[in-house]
Amino acid sequence: MQPTRDPGATLPDLLEVLLNKGVHLNLDLIISVADVPLIGVNLRATIAGIETMIEYGMMRQWDDQTRAWVQRSLSRHLPMADGEEVVAAMAASHLRDDFQRIWRPGRAYLTTHRLIVHRRDPAETLWQTRLDSIASAESYTEPSVGGEDRMRLKIVLHDGSVARLSALDADRLLTLIRQQRQVPGGAQAESAAAEDQGPRMRGTMWYLETFAQGATWRGGKATLTREGMLTWKSPLDNRASLRIEPAQLKAVHLEKHSNPTSQAQVLRVETTSGEVRLAGPDLHKWHQLLHDDTESGQEVDHGAGSQ
Repeated sequence: MQPTRDPGATLPDLLEVLLNKGVHLNLDLIISVADVPLIGVNLRATIAGIETMIEYGMMRQWDDQTRAWVQRSLSRHLPMADGEEVVAAMAASHLRDDFQRIWRPGRAYLTTHRLIVHRRDPAETLWQTRLDSIASAESYTEPSVGGEDRMRLKIVLHDGSVARLSALDADRLLTLIRQQRQVPGGAQAESAAAEDQGPRMRGTMWYLETFAQGATWRGGKATLTREGMLTWKSPLDNRASLRIEPAQLKAVHLEKHSNPTSQAQVLRVETTSGEVRLAGPDLHKWHQLLHDDTESGQEVDHGAGSQ
């Protein structure tokens, strides 16, 4: 391996390499004063994300002990079947939609057998189903009480009933459900083959995020799916900070604007809720793809209006 220096690399890029691939240090250091060696340091260290460490056979004992402790802790308030293990757990809510529509908060537990939304105090299982009862699972967005677009999960069971969930990391939970059960994506199942081919575009991108006290550029990854959804996420975020649905996209422009990259241009994306600015490599390709999406969207709108 040869050391490289990428002027476009950011701290999130370093964290992503550290978590996904890892770094091994093999260091012999001698500290001298007036050419007299005083201190010797012999360092052998491996630094990586915990999932990467376990994948390569390291920290297995810690992993086994942690899993056993989690199982004992959960069994105190969440009844578990023999051989049932928790795959993922996160803050979540279940939509109760009978005589009143209300999101009931708790935690989602995806186990090897079930999908459960449970709360500890007062102890109550808000909703649960066996994985083999799930017919399809898909995501959708809707405005929250505060007006912010939130990603929700729609779970359709074989008996025809539908459950709607909201989770802290809904993308990850949906992926894990499909992996555990190998269920289709409901109305999106017909495009599964296209999804397997990956997104239309993905790459390093800076996002100009606006706060009350000003704006700041943040480094992360942008993705343009085959359905036309544009997302941006920092490695430090639990979920995408930016999600632009195809219906929200109005226009895209290349304009001159200061940014952390060596390029003088940024991508200005006009949406139904405002403007977004992105900077990074391959801006012309991003611009072309998004421009094609806006053109096709306008054609669809024009046809609908002429009927």
